[in-house]
Amino acid sequence: MRILFITDNFPPEGNAPANRTYEHCLEWVKSGHEVTVITCAPNFPKGEVFDGYSNSWKTEENIGGIRVIRVMSYITSNEGTFRRILDYISFGLTSFIHGLFIKTDIIIGTSPQFFTATSAWQLSFFKRKKWIMEVRDLWPESIVAVGAMQNRSVIGFLEWIEMKMYRSADRIVVVTDAFKTKISARGINSEKIIVHKNGVDLSKYFPGTKPQYLVDSLGLQGKFILAYIGTHGMAHGLDFVLDQAIELEKHYPDVHFLFMGDGANKANLIKRSHDANINNVTFLDSVPKDKVIDYLHLMDVALVNLKKSDTFSTVIPSKIFETAAVQKPIMLGLVGETKGIIEEYGAGVCFEPENAIEFRRALEILYDSRNDLSKYKEGCKRLASDFERKKIAREMLDTIESI
Repeated sequence: MRILFITDNFPPEGNAPANRTYEHCLEWVKSGHEVTVITCAPNFPKGEVFDGYSNSWKTEENIGGIRVIRVMSYITSNEGTFRRILDYISFGLTSFIHGLFIKTDIIIGTSPQFFTATSAWQLSFFKRKKWIMEVRDLWPESIVAVGAMQNRSVIGFLEWIEMKMYRSADRIVVVTDAFKTKISARGINSEKIIVHKNGVDLSKYFPGTKPQYLVDSLGLQGKFILAYIGTHGMAHGLDFVLDQAIELEKHYPDVHFLFMGDGANKANLIKRSHDANINNVTFLDSVPKDKVIDYLHLMDVALVNLKKSDTFSTVIPSKIFETAAVQKPIMLGLVGETKGIIEEYGAGVCFEPENAIEFRRALEILYDSRNDLSKYKEGCKRLASDFERKKIAREMLDTIESI
């Protein structure tokens, strides 16, 4: 079977969408299928094209047996609503043009961003092929939730397109049970909505000891390290976390907050940290994908946090699976389905988003257990095993083959 996959994120980018698509496509190639991915020049999250690549009209490479076609798009950093939408629209247009010339049996478009799925939808119409819409985030709902878009006319238009795509798709693949519930509640046949959650490649993420070179170079000897690793965006509620770090420095002098990643809110966070003149916070830039595991091993507790919003109660951040695989307790600032998973497996401690009292309670529980975190590690081990990426990729392949 020939599979055409449209995505704006793909390795060497190392974010969650890129990892999910790559690891799924790799398994499908191993199963004997021909997979072509149309993507853009790698540039996330800084909006800077990676070394060795160019923003050209069309380039091709082979990654793990996957035919990867990179097409030109307007590239900008992960900030500024208008410029980001222009980025999204440009890739939707160029991916559609190049997709017209690819022989395929089925088309998959993943969202966000929104116009990637739109490209796949239109390709299915012109090529007379069935298509699957993969929904990794409820867009435009999610950008409305963080206040990035307020024009009701534009929002209404995007929601109209969203519903057209839901109705057109032969299958809708979602990453949470809550997404299925919300989409079916809008009148979409629940039987064509299939849940394939995120997961983790256990060959890449595994337990290990703290790298001494990082402890020494970052001056973290004797510190209890609470780390956030990921995008520093509007949705992630990191201003709240920084507020807690500022307040807790005197009470927990050996607790250190580590923020690693890039994003639209990072410069503001760094400025606020400097203005507060605190010493218990370290900001680090993103590192290559193969180096991330060293920082996962460095931390004592992983912080997974989002802003307080009903919209975010439906998401499951993929970082919980990678954290579980390295068997580090999760301090979760999120309600809904993710909270249920963490509590079911006993993989960490949860707190209400943007609730300072609950944040401190959760930190106190983990801090008091710092000499014996074995019960959380065991819960993480079971969680990672149940959400192993290869198994999920094979299940999604069954969905693809079913149509």
